[in-house]
Amino acid sequence: QVQLVESGGGLVQAGGSLRLSCAASGRTISTYTMGWFRQTPGKEREFVAAHWSDASTSYADSVMGRFTISRDNAKNTVYLQMNSLQPEDTALYYCARAPRGFPVRRPNAYDTWGQGTQVTVSS
Repeated sequence: QVQLVESGGGLVQAGGSLRLSCAASGRTISTYTMGWFRQTPGKEREFVAAHWSDASTSYADSVMGRFTISRDNAKNTVYLQMNSLQPEDTALYYCARAPRGFPVRRPNAYDTWGQGTQVTVSS
């Protein structure tokens, strides 16, 4: 059984950067697709980025060119580097593991979730 723990969230001004980490324990994530989602109160969980085991990536249009997903298999950790942050990026950010490589943009493709880390961007 794998456990996922996110960290790195916080309060940042618009235009700033944050790097989120998702540390996995209990089982390696190296062979799995990993994703980042975000959610604000009253809204559905929104796809942000995904990283396949072959290092392929996918991004939501809203974050393309600003966010970068990566992983360090030696540390069993997935990262989300977020640059040029905007107030609309404010959300609770979750990482998750997908047992299959698709459909990465849908939350129901993921079977394990972390508890989330809050990102707040002030204007």
